[in-house]
Amino acid sequence: MEAGDDVRVLEDTTRHFPDGMVLRVRVLAVPESEKFPDGVKYRLHYGTADGTTLVRYDNSHGEHERHTRDGLDDDYEFPGYDAVQEGFWAEVAAFRD
Repeated sequence: MEAGDDVRVLEDTTRHFPDGMVLRVRVLAVPESEKFPDGVKYRLHYGTADGTTLVRYDNSHGEHERHTRDGLDDDYEFPGYDAVQEGFWAEVAAFRD
């Protein structure tokens, strides 16, 4: 999805760490809809430069998902967008320690 008149990029960051890890955060304000009732489309990713996901939260398909190195977390329940942000950054900090 490209940012158009009705979409605003709130954050679009990619950071490559010297240890080979990659952080990608993309957050868009989108029109509220059935697919995006919160008006937010997000992808919060932390993993390796060669493509291994350590943790990723997204709602790219209109469903809130949590991915780990083991795949999709089937037990994940969306706690609200603010809690997703807090959880993601806490997990990244734990991996970085």
